[in-house]
Amino acid sequence: MPPRRFYAIAARTTPLTRTEAPVPAPSSSPSPTTHRVRRSRRRKVGALAGVFALATTGLGLWAGTGFGAEAATAAVPTPDHVVVVVFENHAYNQVMGSSGAPYINSLASGGASLTASYAETHPSQPNYYALFSGDTQGVTDDSCVTPGFSDAPNLASEVTAAGKSWASYNESLPSEGSTTCKSGKYAQKHNPWFGFSNVSTSSAHTFGAFPTDFSKLPTVSFVVPNLCSDMHDCSVSTGDTWLKNNLKSYADWAKTHNSLLLVTFDEDNRLSGNRIPTVLYGQPVQAGSTSGTTYNHYDVLRTLEDMYGTSHAGNAADAKDISGIWAS
Repeated sequence: MPPRRFYAIAARTTPLTRTEAPVPAPSSSPSPTTHRVRRSRRRKVGALAGVFALATTGLGLWAGTGFGAEAATAAVPTPDHVVVVVFENHAYNQVMGSSGAPYINSLASGGASLTASYAETHPSQPNYYALFSGDTQGVTDDSCVTPGFSDAPNLASEVTAAGKSWASYNESLPSEGSTTCKSGKYAQKHNPWFGFSNVSTSSAHTFGAFPTDFSKLPTVSFVVPNLCSDMHDCSVSTGDTWLKNNLKSYADWAKTHNSLLLVTFDEDNRLSGNRIPTVLYGQPVQAGSTSGTTYNHYDVLRTLEDMYGTSHAGNAADAKDISGIWAS
């Protein structure tokens, strides 16, 4: 209906108020009552015009997005459990499509691969802090940090504040909660939680404490292999085999128990623009999906935060959720 006709019909069908009836015939010198009636009618027509404009704007938005479509990005799922595994120092093309990483590639085929995933910087340690807390926290190298040097918000503090549970499982950690700098194949530089005073050291476990009953896992956990298993000192094949031997049972379970395995790398080999593999697998993931959207560690953190409705740490506040790979 054209707007002018709409207003005319609306004006004719609007009930008269006490001040409007009866309306005397117009004269050359309109009375104060006539002025009030005209102002009232103008206000009614103006209000109806505003309603009509809002309605057509809404229809235009529907036409642009499709009926029932999400305004920006699809909502992220809320898995019962998320396990994040971080490997070391390999570029996307060194792992994805490589015959040395058949298990990681099988996870991508049965889950999702982010084909434009990037780390933040070099060397390793600042990337771990970025992924865990949305900021490198002033860390610029791989030197051991003073335990609890920062009280900045981070994934663990946010998840626990939201009433969920958190833990890390650290291969070759010499003992539960140990803040030691280095021990054999273990290195503190790959375990950023020790840098935060608001994360209990009691939540840092040896990898031997990883539950065999996966329903007993915390809501969110990180698994950090040692310096050989994480491909830092050993081959891609070594890390891929370690992942299969140690977490395939969880991955298979996650596929039918609303849970998620997220495999990523801290940084590349310094030869590929810091492009890294990131693979997601589990029941919430659309099998065989890929995303060519550019993501980084802050986007991964933001996605984990939004899964549980937490606040956003550091640069995650300006990051985006991973989208386009979730099962409906």
